[in-house]
Amino acid sequence: MRHTYLKSGLLACFSLILSTFFGGCSVASPTTVAETKVANASAVAPKGATIAIEPNSPADTVRVFYRNLRERRFREAIFLTNLRPAIEGLSDKELKDFQVDFEAVAKNVPAEIEINGEIVSGDSATVTAKLPGEDPDKIEIQEVRLRRENGVWVILTVDETAEKQIKQEGKNYFYALRIATHHDEAKAMLNRISKAQIAYSAQNQGKFGEIPALIASGFLPSDVQTSETTGYVYAVELSDDKSSYSATATPAEYGKSGKLSYLVRLNDAKSPLLTAKDAGGKPLNK
Repeated sequence: MRHTYLKSGLLACFSLILSTFFGGCSVASPTTVAETKVANASAVAPKGATIAIEPNSPADTVRVFYRNLRERRFREAIFLTNLRPAIEGLSDKELKDFQVDFEAVAKNVPAEIEINGEIVSGDSATVTAKLPGEDPDKIEIQEVRLRRENGVWVILTVDETAEKQIKQEGKNYFYALRIATHHDEAKAMLNRISKAQIAYSAQNQGKFGEIPALIASGFLPSDVQTSETTGYVYAVELSDDKSSYSATATPAEYGKSGKLSYLVRLNDAKSPLLTAKDAGGKPLNK
């Protein structure tokens, strides 16, 4: 399930890992061109390749990457990118830890990827294709940058600094990235809950609501009730007269889906205040 309260594009590289595949590959074309293949890119919907694609070429690498991604062959897909050191040390069981995250990306891959340009300059290449952008419902022309290593084309999804970090951290990179992303998402969801409470109380004589009521009123996405896509457990506690509330976000799996616990409570002026602390995976109390 897509995190409906986030922007897409890794949904922002997972808001990190997911934009690695959509939006995060956009770069400038190389200035020196040894070979250029360009076709009409004016059509809106993808319709397959509009250029001749040679086996094992940069364009073919891009095509195979998205085919593997669409067909849920995630290890094979990422092996074609410079994210490979982050996944080659993962066991099949560990890879499943990221199944939901990768599925969120895979479901947005069109059945046909329209590849309409390829530029090769020595060991560098740029491929242009029509891909889902920040809004996955809209197809945009994007550029995918590649580098030739030992005769094989590699898709460059991260910059040199991140690439060095990936080589140093290996399989731990994805875990650290997911935790950082979940922390950002937890804060975003608690902010969403605070705004939902304001809207809900305005419609209910100043009374605040529990999470199911906020969802039923259309103020919160339903995935706030499950940790499968968010990595966090959210809870709202109301005062006896429902004139005040507190909200918490607690890691579903401490050290794996998140490390920080969060608490939102109202001050004397009824303004929400956010507190964050490493509580060992326990909810924060007032």
